[in-house]
Amino acid sequence: MDLTQGTTEEKTIRAKKMMLWFGIISLIMSFAGITSAFIVSSSREDWLKNFELPEAFTLSTIVIVISSLTIILAKRTLKKGDRKLTTVFLLATFVLGIIFIGSQLKGFDEIIAGGYYFTGASSNVTMSYIYVIAGLHILHVIAGLICLLVVIYNHFKQKYHVGKMLGFELAATFWHFVDLLWLYLFFFLYFFR
Repeated sequence: MDLTQGTTEEKTIRAKKMMLWFGIISLIMSFAGITSAFIVSSSREDWLKNFELPEAFTLSTIVIVISSLTIILAKRTLKKGDRKLTTVFLLATFVLGIIFIGSQLKGFDEIIAGGYYFTGASSNVTMSYIYVIAGLHILHVIAGLICLLVVIYNHFKQKYHVGKMLGFELAATFWHFVDLLWLYLFFFLYFFR
């Protein structure tokens, strides 16, 4: 397919989708680097071999999977023209994102209660990596929440309908990516010790 063909609107749509995918690929590379550093560092003498992930991280994993389902349902109901139900699912996705962040912060509290801080005398390199990995992911969830706020605002302004859903689709793609990224990180941390 020749990317230079089509109307200005079609070119703009392709460009925006391509930019999102470039961003996603760069984030994948960044988190691949961080998890690779985690693996390399695991050979250190002071590495914790049998650490337990906070229970709150398990809860947050369930919450973020549900949030992916609610955004799928929001898109389906919007395509069917049910604006009220779309609103419910969009707001549910947003609230679940907030709950995810709260659960992650509770997970940090559990790590601290276990005696491990990010830095200082009570820190440990293993737990510091977990802080960094989860903290960077939280920042990307916040970016996803900002995207969701824009989508919710535009939804209330009735800017989306069948045939004109680019902003909605881009935000949903990013949200799914952030969700899949957490699943990868969670299972990576759970199984690689």
